[in-house]
Amino acid sequence: MLEDLTTAASPAPWPAAYPQGYAVVDVETTGLARDDRIISAAVYRLDARGEVEDHWYTTVNPERDPGPVWIHGLTSDVLEGAPLFPDIAEEFADRLAGRVLVAHNAVFDWSMIAREYARAEREAPVRQRLCTIALSKELGLPLPNHKLESLAAHFGVVQQRAHHALDDARVLAEAFRPSLRAAAREGIRLPLLECRPLKEWSDSPAAPRIGRQSGGYGSGSSAGGYGGGGGGYPSGSWRPSRKRPACPHPNPGRYEAGEPLKQGMRVAFSGDTSVDRELLEDRAVEAGLHVATSLSRLTSLLVTNDPDSSTSKVVKARQFGTPVIDEAAFGQLLRDVAPAPGK
Repeated sequence: MLEDLTTAASPAPWPAAYPQGYAVVDVETTGLARDDRIISAAVYRLDARGEVEDHWYTTVNPERDPGPVWIHGLTSDVLEGAPLFPDIAEEFADRLAGRVLVAHNAVFDWSMIAREYARAEREAPVRQRLCTIALSKELGLPLPNHKLESLAAHFGVVQQRAHHALDDARVLAEAFRPSLRAAAREGIRLPLLECRPLKEWSDSPAAPRIGRQSGGYGSGSSAGGYGGGGGGYPSGSWRPSRKRPACPHPNPGRYEAGEPLKQGMRVAFSGDTSVDRELLEDRAVEAGLHVATSLSRLTSLLVTNDPDSSTSKVVKARQFGTPVIDEAAFGQLLRDVAPAPGK
């Protein structure tokens, strides 16, 4: 049983509009690009008030390079005997059916799940999602950043194996329950978003399969250039430094609220991110954006989860009038980056 970390229950009635059940989800993947694959998944099913009903975990053979092994720890040898996604799709769907999908940076987990079901010519039975980053903002939680470990620490939840799908899902379930109850006490409307499943899928050119990995970044792997295990980078915390290729698109100018990102835009990052910074930057590069290491008058956009901080980039963004958005909003925009002007 999860320890109840909330204060005494309020006599206020439970909001009738709240969902009747939740599926707290975490997936580990080969990377962040649209053609990356799920390599493990975990689901904690919760009832209407956040009590745990059961949990489930599986590894998944992505049939390709496993990507950043130094983060998730799943090597080719571990994944080679795992089931393929179509083999676990039905059981995964049973865990999600009729529930709101809850995840930390939920747009990412939902996008990966939707793509896997589209590849399997099926549809994930999810109609709504709830991002715990958005919920923590609605609650005004005094967090130093938007990492899962910070949310866990706020509620006294002990994280045992970061970036292991089952433990990350457990930690999120424990942190979500008091968040849900706090929202109910204060009458806060939950930040639910619609999940639109993909109807079809077209894979990019074949990526290296399990047992035939690339030699690392820039070697042609469609894992966003990540090596992992076997012929790629060794597991552990070490990773080689690398220089990103120049962005091939001209800078179209500053980002405008309500408009899509455009290829060639110069994007800078500041502060902590819930997704590993290097992976987030790689995803931006793959979308055709220019990742800037410093901020200038030419910077199109600053991504930060702490716009009130006094880092040099945030200070310069205020001086230059550079648009600022948070990581969750940036993740949404990355889903549909407009082609460079003239293309």
